[in-house]
Amino acid sequence: MAFSSSRGGVPPTPTLPTGVQIAAFDTYLEAQRAVDLLSDKEFEVQHTTIVGTDLRMVERITGRLSYPRVALAGAMSGAWFGLFVGLLFGLLSEGSTLVMLLPALVIGAAFGMLFALVSYAFTGGKRDFTSSSQVVASRYALLCEQSRVGEAMRLLGEAGIRTRVGTDATWQQPAPAVPPAAGSYSAQQAPQPGPVGAPPADAPPQAPARSFTPLEDEHGNPRYGQRRPAAPQDGEERTS
Repeated sequence: MAFSSSRGGVPPTPTLPTGVQIAAFDTYLEAQRAVDLLSDKEFEVQHTTIVGTDLRMVERITGRLSYPRVALAGAMSGAWFGLFVGLLFGLLSEGSTLVMLLPALVIGAAFGMLFALVSYAFTGGKRDFTSSSQVVASRYALLCEQSRVGEAMRLLGEAGIRTRVGTDATWQQPAPAVPPAAGSYSAQQAPQPGPVGAPPADAPPQAPARSFTPLEDEHGNPRYGQRRPAAPQDGEERTS
């Protein structure tokens, strides 16, 4: 069930419900009882909606299938169809209605049994049970339009039904995201702290430190002020 406007009615397309949650129930009967109570108090219930959350599809097994059971179910359904056809022909004909009903009943039961047995035989024993499926919710929320929340909660409170605004889920549309202002840092833009003594992850790379050459060598002689060996003259050998 989807929440609609104050006029009631169902939206033409599937639409998420909107409104304020005023109560939550474990079963659908409790939620239905709350809406019935509002209706008895002459509250405009078209402002409310029941929303089931955490849906599950439940298939309950109702019995085991066998050829006798299938034949009996087919005969009963065929008999009802034959009874309808016999009654229709009995009303349109000039003879007795009973004369038309009995043959139609027997023929309908026979054909229904035959069709049911043939259909069951074609399944090959892959589904030898009967079941009933339904969609069940684990929680039922009662929503109300914003302008009528106070009145609805007052009426439910007078009846002893516990109400609480905005529990279990938020049904309002999310607010649009606002981009951060220019020059401001967000939580994602701020540099993340690293190990102690390490620069931040987003810090600009630092220039490598220049190597320092000591002024003296390992013998204590100064490195600066030493004269370079003279260039070899013509005919002299270069010393290494």
